[in-house]
Amino acid sequence: MKERSRVNIVNRKSKFEFSVLKTENAGICLLGTEVKAIREGKVGMVDSFCTFESGELWVRGLNISNDGGRFGHEAIRPRKLLLKRRELDRLESDLINGLTIIPYRIFENDKGIFKVEIFLAKGKKLYDKRESIKEREAQRELRTL
Repeated sequence: MKERSRVNIVNRKSKFEFSVLKTENAGICLLGTEVKAIREGKVGMVDSFCTFESGELWVRGLNISNDGGRFGHEAIRPRKLLLKRRELDRLESDLINGLTIIPYRIFENDKGIFKVEIFLAKGKKLYDKRESIKEREAQRELRTL
């Protein structure tokens, strides 16, 4: 039996643009063609974000490419994130001015179910980004020595 590779798609730009305050793992509602596209790695997470609508959390701007099949899906559409009510209420109360919820990673758990790692984040200023670059370069120099 062929061993299936685990899916792990990361939005690397988000860690540079935002400072992470809190992380959660959430399920996501997907169509069959979207599952196939995620397994093939056809996902763009660069401009995605999460919003609350009537007590539910939705991810917007997540681009899951369609392979052009007859029964395809819409590439960019709102997708519902699945969390317990208590977790949703806690996230919604933490969401104050200047904070946002960003999807960071789509991965497949041990049971073969796709999950989205989201984090509550605050946008970095330009000087914070420069500081991140300096720290990254210092770490790189230490590894080469």
